[in-house]
Amino acid sequence: MSRYLGPKNKLARRANLDLSLKTNPAKLARRLNIPPGQHGRKGTKKLSDYGLQLREKQKVKWVYGVLEAQFRRYYLKATKNPAATGEELLRLLERRLDNVVYRLGLAPTRPSARQLIVHGHVKVNRRPVDRPSYQVKVGDTVTLSPRALKIPTIKTLLDQKNILVPSWLKRQAVVGKMVSLPQKNDWQLDVNENLIVESYSR
Repeated sequence: MSRYLGPKNKLARRANLDLSLKTNPAKLARRLNIPPGQHGRKGTKKLSDYGLQLREKQKVKWVYGVLEAQFRRYYLKATKNPAATGEELLRLLERRLDNVVYRLGLAPTRPSARQLIVHGHVKVNRRPVDRPSYQVKVGDTVTLSPRALKIPTIKTLLDQKNILVPSWLKRQAVVGKMVSLPQKNDWQLDVNENLIVESYSR
């Protein structure tokens, strides 16, 4: 299965959730509660248990830009941890390098963070890392290359003063650091991870 390259707002409306895939959420907010398609709200119907499980799984996959095969690997890895499987699954996704770059406010969206990484603009512990799925560890530092600082969208973003960085991360200028593991209240996601676990336990 290939990565979805269609309209991002359509995905958000299907999930009824801002997936943080677009830089301008104001336009999305006006239509977020209206499902995509010709019939809009009239086309909605009550979901089965399987449908609810699938929807929750799709929401998380869309948010983090992960395909099914990779998502399943994250799930299997989470089952080997003594913590609650659903929480550990989200924790692994939060620790992805592309998500950390986004959470630090070094990129406007996760897709743009992914692009920066693939193009060699992101360093972990002062070494270039070009894998968006790289698992950031406590104590790791994350920064942008000098070339990235010249990109207009990145330069504009870094000039903003109202960037909120979650408590498990710290940032000074363009250098970020992971100071602790993300916890459940850090996801900032309206998602029921237990339904995802149930979908794989069928």
